[in-house]
Amino acid sequence: MTHVPVVNLANALTVLRLMLVPVFLLALFAEHGHDAKTRIAAFVIFAVAIITDRLDGALARNYGMVTEFGTLADPIADKALIGAALIGLSMLGDLWWWVTVLILVREIGITLLRFAVLHRGVIPASRGGKLKTLVQAVGIGLLILPLNGPWLVTAWAVMAVAVILTVVTGLDYVVSAVTDLRGGPGRS
Repeated sequence: MTHVPVVNLANALTVLRLMLVPVFLLALFAEHGHDAKTRIAAFVIFAVAIITDRLDGALARNYGMVTEFGTLADPIADKALIGAALIGLSMLGDLWWWVTVLILVREIGITLLRFAVLHRGVIPASRGGKLKTLVQAVGIGLLILPLNGPWLVTAWAVMAVAVILTVVTGLDYVVSAVTDLRGGPGRS
């Protein structure tokens, strides 16, 4: 097995995403959280951070940059960014708290589930899980923007789909883990 240096571009992008979380929050809460210019700035920071998530994984897999640090830090960075955005939007009154709590409980629960069954192998992200992540990011991004009228309705519709996917994929992971623990056939 070849040694992969911890200091590589994929891990640098993961660290950048972690560092962008407080910068994003500063922009989100600037001017009491409802200034159009600072909300657009917060959106841009959030979008850059989300893009680093796509890039770091692709780089790590395609160019042999997978490290233990990246494997551990990447999901932490993802959850820190999404969690900060959800909590920030709820604190500003732009997202119902029950949505934030539901998504965070699912994310933390699935992370704990993955650790609990780690001895039997890693539960990979399913297509549904990847779609959930994308739809959550789009929904959160739209809610960060200073939208109104039909655009705001669209943002809420996307967030509703994200909530449904969050619940459905969460249940799918639980069923998969239970099936795996019982020795049955896993997901394909």
